[in-house]
Amino acid sequence: MLKRPAWDRQNWLLLPAALIFIGAFAAPLLYFLVISFWSVRARIMRPDLTFKNYIATWTDYYDAMASTLLIAFAIGALTTILALAFAYALRFKCGRFEMPLLFLALITLFGGYLVKIYAWKSILGREGILNKFLLWAGIIDEPLGALLYSVNGVVITLTYFLLPFAILPIYGNMRAIRPATIESARDLGAGRWAVLRDVVIPQCEKGIVIAFTFAFLISAGDYVTPRFVGGGAAMMGHFIELQFSLGFNWPMGSAMAFTVMAVSLALVLVFRGLLRRTLQP
Repeated sequence: MLKRPAWDRQNWLLLPAALIFIGAFAAPLLYFLVISFWSVRARIMRPDLTFKNYIATWTDYYDAMASTLLIAFAIGALTTILALAFAYALRFKCGRFEMPLLFLALITLFGGYLVKIYAWKSILGREGILNKFLLWAGIIDEPLGALLYSVNGVVITLTYFLLPFAILPIYGNMRAIRPATIESARDLGAGRWAVLRDVVIPQCEKGIVIAFTFAFLISAGDYVTPRFVGGGAAMMGHFIELQFSLGFNWPMGSAMAFTVMAVSLALVLVFRGLLRRTLQP
């Protein structure tokens, strides 16, 4: 008898994971894509074929869309820069403290999302730890009110939450860079910026893109953080959540979600292209 090829057996092993992916991700995503072209009349979804939900997204929420993308880009850029600096320090500056510091950075992943939001809410408030320290140190004369219930609070909180996720892919790429390579570049006359630009960043390109993409996409779709620490900052996630809850307008909410997704993915591709063009010799 002929033996079945090994790749066929491997495909059967992948079947459970494929079914979970289709059932938990692909099928719901396809469903919401379909109903995004429906309409709602008398709070009942009607299976129409209309683009009015997408048109309304751009005409009624263009300012929230622009605000969301700017905030998400700021968070993505800040998170990626901090993750790159931290991963570089771990890999080439910390010596025997490399693993302990990495463990301390990643252990924050075990904390709950809402716990971190409430923690930063208590830190950034007018009576919070940060304002009390600044007052005690004499740096300010009165508590800062721009830290909490503002865009600043959203940026700080989400950057803290996303930083460990951004560190992992960049640090993984840096593990492949040998310290001897850095020393060789310095022996040839390269300064710190030249080493970072010509040696480190090109070999960490995939990690940088993954870190930025992860931070940018999560920030663009988040609605919990703007609600608790942003003072109702105009972000699309908040309006999408209202369409699915109070408004009971799932087609409109789906159209808004897919619009944010499409624009965000387009911007990520633009960022990836610009990064590759910048790194080309």
